[in-house]
Amino acid sequence: MESDILLALLENPILLSVSNSLKANPERKFSVSEESSPERPKWVYIFQREYATVDPVFVDFVGTDEATTCVGLVIRNQRNGMTSVAHMDSPEIVEMGLSQMLSLLVEGSLEAEFDVHLIGGYEDISLQHANGSTVSESHTDLDGYSFPLCSKIVHTLWAREEKFHIQTICVLGHNTRRDSDGNAFPFLNGFMVETKTGIVIPASFDRSSRCPDEIVRRIRVSTSYDDSSWNGKLLETYDSVTDRFKIAPCLWTLRQYDIALSLQHYSDSEILSICSTSPTAEGPDFVDNLRRKWNYLIEHPHWIETFPKKQPRIFSRSSDGRWRRC
Repeated sequence: MESDILLALLENPILLSVSNSLKANPERKFSVSEESSPERPKWVYIFQREYATVDPVFVDFVGTDEATTCVGLVIRNQRNGMTSVAHMDSPEIVEMGLSQMLSLLVEGSLEAEFDVHLIGGYEDISLQHANGSTVSESHTDLDGYSFPLCSKIVHTLWAREEKFHIQTICVLGHNTRRDSDGNAFPFLNGFMVETKTGIVIPASFDRSSRCPDEIVRRIRVSTSYDDSSWNGKLLETYDSVTDRFKIAPCLWTLRQYDIALSLQHYSDSEILSICSTSPTAEGPDFVDNLRRKWNYLIEHPHWIETFPKKQPRIFSRSSDGRWRRC
């Protein structure tokens, strides 16, 4: 079964040691300084359901955060350092998503081998079931979000023809901490990959560094669930060849406007309960990010204002490392 491979990896002592070492590393905090500098590190940030494949020639770091039940997946070509990172939120996008990630990684190097890192997801279900059995004994009864997603990723990697080397699997129990009341939380919510070395370390990004086009990209994640053209796919944002972001048009309707208008009146705790798969584990800015997204929809009820003539929003990197709208 799909979960058997995952459970075997979770019990591997070498991979357990790697997870413990990863969690012991200090978290790197990314922020865009007010000072312009050509020496500024160049990074690509990935939101939920997005992916990006980056070239070490252009990009120093690629990463994501804000993950609770989601899983960050890294695939890196050992030969040339090309690195693809995805922030996966559902088993339904895994198969097509992996094909999207690998499309640029295998080009021109069919015999390449790939390092893989899985980071995120946690035990958003109880380890013990009513009959007293453990996860490994009764995984067929598991629900929740993290376990099915991790199982699907691992099984899909196993079923493909490419050669994958699992280097990190800091997920589920390996990525779970508990407070004094026994509530579970993810140990790591984010990470970054140093593209030249392939080193992965814990990371967090503030609002200034989740760029470019933060709010529009957040809206695109939400609207993609109602857009059949994105069924089973990860959202494309970054062009590896030109080192540009290209945010394809996304359509929202008065229905989204009405939903935003109604949700704004709920309390923070109600919003967490309604809008999160893990209400007790979200970051401190989760509700604020939702409110800012809803404010944008209320102020711009017609999507064509954001995407005039149905054209994508394109951002290029300036000499000081900042993203500029083209």
